[in-house]
Amino acid sequence: MRLLVIEDQDKVAGFIKKGLEEEGYAVDIARDGREGLSMALDRVHDLIILDIQLPGIDGLRILRELRDQGVATPVLLLTVRATIEDKVLGLDSGADDYLPKPFAFQELVARIRALLRRRPDTEPALVKIADLTLDPARRLVLRGDKRIDLSPREFSLLDYFMRNPERVLTRTMITEHVWDYDFDSDTNVIDVYVNYLRKKIDTGRENKLIQTVRGVGYMMKKE
Repeated sequence: MRLLVIEDQDKVAGFIKKGLEEEGYAVDIARDGREGLSMALDRVHDLIILDIQLPGIDGLRILRELRDQGVATPVLLLTVRATIEDKVLGLDSGADDYLPKPFAFQELVARIRALLRRRPDTEPALVKIADLTLDPARRLVLRGDKRIDLSPREFSLLDYFMRNPERVLTRTMITEHVWDYDFDSDTNVIDVYVNYLRKKIDTGRENKLIQTVRGVGYMMKKE
């Protein structure tokens, strides 16, 4: 899943980006309000983490503009403001949740997961392809009755494959959905991770689910 962090403090933005990428999310950063609003209006993100105090356009104005334009992406507000009045103002402006600074990173991750689970357009809890099952809520993967342990990045990659069966996924598409805007899709990192995943998912199985489409990318078979 792709997250957008709109935060002008480099240290905070870098801390959030590094931690969330380790959790398997693709993370884009905007460091001022105007850039953040422009990126948020692209509607390519699954969730937005938004600081209130921003240069250019403040977070509440961004939030109201998004809601006025029909952008329903969940928004988690981050701010040093922590009064009841400020929380009410943020929620009334269209925020889905509110986390005051400083915060524990584990709480940020838990709130993100909770917001993603309750999206009205969220996919079914379990995703199944042949005898392969992925449970996003529990971050659990089974091939038949055998549990498969994946790293956060491998899990995100498999999740993307399984939600797009029989569809050829190019390296650029994988980059945009599993990594981030700044990632160089011309490196062999994507191929390396696909091979990691293939070894864990398909080794010893007659039915190989992850297929290479030579010169184009990869595809997951339905059967």
